Amino acid sequence: MDNDVLRIAGKEFHSRLIVGTGKYRSFQEMARAHEASGAEMVTVAVRRVNLTDRSKESMLDYIDRDKLFILPNTAGCYSADDAIRTARLAREVGLSNWIKLEVIGDEKTLFPDNFELVKATETLVKEGFVVMPYTNDDLISARRLIDAGAAAVMPLAAPIGSGLGIQNPTNIRILREMVTTVPLIIDAGVGTASDAALAMELGADGVLMNTGIASAQDTVLMAHAMKNAVLAGRQAYLAGRMVKKLYASASSPLQGVVQ
Repeated sequence: MDNDVLRIAGKEFHSRLIVGTGKYRSFQEMARAHEASGAEMVTVAVRRVNLTDRSKESMLDYIDRDKLFILPNTAGCYSADDAIRTARLAREVGLSNWIKLEVIGDEKTLFPDNFELVKATETLVKEGFVVMPYTNDDLISARRLIDAGAAAVMPLAAPIGSGLGIQNPTNIRILREMVTTVPLIIDAGVGTASDAALAMELGADGVLMNTGIASAQDTVLMAHAMKNAVLAGRQAYLAGRMVKKLYASASSPLQGVVQ
């Protein structure tokens, strides 16, 4: 398992868990949860970070950049143009040329606008960004994003922040079978450790989560649980589960037993 790394755009990560920075009770709590998660990548909403007045406290002060790779995101953007401007800002202030691309199409559900998403991906890839788009659990959308140059595709498990877990495992299975050239990372809807384990057992290359950890009663303990769940799910997927059967099968066969 030491050699089982997640590769995105040539960069290697030993943890397959990506964590967020929103909804924590304090920056100190966030930092403790990040440490417990074992994550090596953390996503930061560009619009929610103080990028101009460095004399004031910022969440960036609580992210250990020696241990955590910052993945800026375009949360809160409702058009390709808006998302493109936000990504450019993140790069200009030195956050990263990587971007978790979000273009929201509906304010209530926060479902992505895949038309605008493809448009933004095409532009940002041409400008040298490593683009990781948040999208629906839809094969056609994933293919169009890959054709546009996406470095990974990040389908939702359920609506953002819902904690409902994977609502359509069939779609995730199809995506796993058909998406072979870039990593497949489950993003949004993971609420507890079993959700994360299932995502990995279905073959996801990684899981990105925020609310599932940040809204737990004990965020640090939940972060540790998510770390273990992602690892266990990955191991189970690589091991290959037993075939499901309708009827019982003795775990201790009688063949060869001396009467």
